[in-house]
Amino acid sequence: MEIQGEYKVLGDGISELKFKFGSGYRIYYTERDDVIVLLLCAGDKKTQSKDIKLAKEYLNDYLEGENHG
Repeated sequence: MEIQGEYKVLGDGISELKFKFGSGYRIYYTERDDVIVLLLCAGDKKTQSKDIKLAKEYLNDYLEGENHG
């Protein structure tokens, strides 16, 4: 998948996309079959740690719901 901006895989199924403007805006997302399937949350450099933790919680909630139909 080609994404514009700096991105990195953070682990636990979560990736971060960092935009090169503003105060270090970032979005956190997960992929399936090379397609972004869920935008988990967004923030900036100041809230990065909190946002990553929240993204992991949201992804776990999503996966639990998917597994329990």
